[in-house]
Amino acid sequence: MDTATTAGNTRQKSPLRCRTAVLLGCSALMAVTPVSLRAQENDTAKTADDATVLETITVEGAGSGDDSKTIVATKTTSGGKMPTDILETPAAVSVITAKEIQERGADSVEQVLQYTAGVSTDYYGSDDRFDYFQIRGFDTYTYRDGLVIGSPFGGLREEPYAFERVEVLKGASSTGFGVSDPGGSVNYVTKRPKSERFGEVYGTGGSFSHKEAGFDFGDNITEDDTLSYRLTGKLQRSNAEYDYSQDDENFIMGGLTWRPTDATSVSVVFDHLDKDGTPGSGGHPEGSDFSRDRFFGEPDYNYRDIDRDSVSIMLDHAFGNGLTFNTNARYSKTHTNFGYAYIYEPNALANGDTIADRYYYGNDGSSEQFIVDSHLLYETRFNNMNSRTLVGLEYNKFKSDSTTDYGVAPGIDWENPVYSGAPDSVPFYSSTKNDQKTKAIYLQQDLTVFDKLTATVGLRNDWLDIETEGLNAYTGASSGEDSLSEFTKRFGLTYKITGELAAYASYAESVAPPSVGTEPETGKQYEVGIKYRPDAFPALFSAAIYDLTKENITVTDPVTYTQSTVGKIRHRGIDLEAKAEVTDNINLIAAYSYIDSEIVENAGTNEGNRLGLVPEHLASLWGTYTLEGDGSRGDMTFGLGARYMGSYYFTDANAKKSDSAVVFDASFTYKIQENTTFQLNVSNLFDEKHVAYGGYGADWYNPGRSIMATLRQTW
Repeated sequence: MDTATTAGNTRQKSPLRCRTAVLLGCSALMAVTPVSLRAQENDTAKTADDATVLETITVEGAGSGDDSKTIVATKTTSGGKMPTDILETPAAVSVITAKEIQERGADSVEQVLQYTAGVSTDYYGSDDRFDYFQIRGFDTYTYRDGLVIGSPFGGLREEPYAFERVEVLKGASSTGFGVSDPGGSVNYVTKRPKSERFGEVYGTGGSFSHKEAGFDFGDNITEDDTLSYRLTGKLQRSNAEYDYSQDDENFIMGGLTWRPTDATSVSVVFDHLDKDGTPGSGGHPEGSDFSRDRFFGEPDYNYRDIDRDSVSIMLDHAFGNGLTFNTNARYSKTHTNFGYAYIYEPNALANGDTIADRYYYGNDGSSEQFIVDSHLLYETRFNNMNSRTLVGLEYNKFKSDSTTDYGVAPGIDWENPVYSGAPDSVPFYSSTKNDQKTKAIYLQQDLTVFDKLTATVGLRNDWLDIETEGLNAYTGASSGEDSLSEFTKRFGLTYKITGELAAYASYAESVAPPSVGTEPETGKQYEVGIKYRPDAFPALFSAAIYDLTKENITVTDPVTYTQSTVGKIRHRGIDLEAKAEVTDNINLIAAYSYIDSEIVENAGTNEGNRLGLVPEHLASLWGTYTLEGDGSRGDMTFGLGARYMGSYYFTDANAKKSDSAVVFDASFTYKIQENTTFQLNVSNLFDEKHVAYGGYGADWYNPGRSIMATLRQTW
């Protein structure tokens, strides 16, 4: 079975009922969200003991094409390994479909997540090394097709064009996906071959000399639909918004799906990602207000390169009588490096000259990973009870090798920059080799009584074997190994008050992999929520209240990479979200989040303060209106969005903080003919400017205005 589903409702042509549903949802939840309702119905067969065995539900997701036609999703696996109706999932879940990604012109994971409740992005400004986002105030773990990738901080920037959808689970989730942070998880769902002919090609040009071309097409190879292919690619040549920058990319992904029988499907997907870029502009002197295009790094040293190859295999087999088997496996090999000259001088403007101190920071790393997850799912019915039982095993072997260089760079005159060129060498700082093996066994159980009350239990045990070899220029050589066994639990109750309204409560735990000699970071979360999905039109209104704690926390400074440990942090908050296809012409996406952050225990330091980089309020609204064509004029779709991020402290000491800000985005799409469109996307429409990150000897501004025009042909 595919692990993700979307579907589109058959829209009811009833304006009165539609308006009533909207008003009900807004008054009850203060939010608006669309979800499609169509799901495949179960065939049943009676057994001798009057139990009912459910036939396997075929969950069409990445290969169905629905995610490219709606902003609404109904099914997800982000709540666990089982495909589950979002309405019946005892957690806050958001799904960003391919259609929404395309409409908003999102070309990075940060942009994909910008209109999602509970998610904060852009808080490191023009530092372009990694994807920076948090869920409920904590760092996250990312996954691809349910298999762990790791933390985006320190990783590589993923290519959204590779994905059919992006699923966001808020809160602790170790029972479903293994070691992770408690704030939430992001699961990327890979585009797979479809059993039909389809395709698109596009070209994009715009700000910063941006030139891009892409394609995504596939078809059946055999006439009986048993063998299909898909080929996806993107070629980009561009600058960033600052001088001496680069943002080039070569991406290619190919997949084959073999369906020897109606009960079996095997997909093999290979992808290659090659990026050549710049890690950032070097920052700006604290308190200055230079143009974003000013560059204070070193043109011959500031570089960021990524090269990754991966192969994924996905096997689904239905044995019949409600029993299915699924295996996902991936092998990947990655090499990344960057060199970074950046300003580091607190209060540089007050020192009486125009020379800012700078440092070199470089890293060269490689990694290799093999991960496989296999599970059995059994679905059956006893009298008035539906049962879904999933048992699985996971094995993950990860090896990495990293070398870091760090040293003083020549200062730079910010009034008249004169660059010194690439250094002959940068002093060695550290090297680290990691070898980690994780084995896990997990159980998930859903019991639904009278199609009303669903009890969910998740249990998982992870065994971690960690070996580390290190060398530090100041502390010398070090090595160690550790073996850990971590058990996590998840319990949830969902009650469908009506066919359209459900309430839930849950408790969940998380555990993050530690360094040798340290305790794992652990998390616990209590959450209650309500979801409303009207029958009148595709929509899902959701509201959640949570209490989330994290202990044994290791915090890494984004500039210096120094680490510190925080004892215990507690976040309490509210997430409201809505996605709605209100009429044939109007779509809405809305989100609001409140986070009450407190450092509870930290050996007396910063206790009672807010955690750094965590805003108290987040809000966003995105809407589109389609003006239907008339004669020779084609359809025109207008989109407008606003993102509000409240102020946040730059550090746990709470000495300096950002300003709150509202950033507007816009889009326009014109349907030239049946399968040809012209699309214009503007990010940060009014070029709003603020310091997104500061307090460490330099300021980094939020991304400025970007205008992109795309011509797209589909078939």
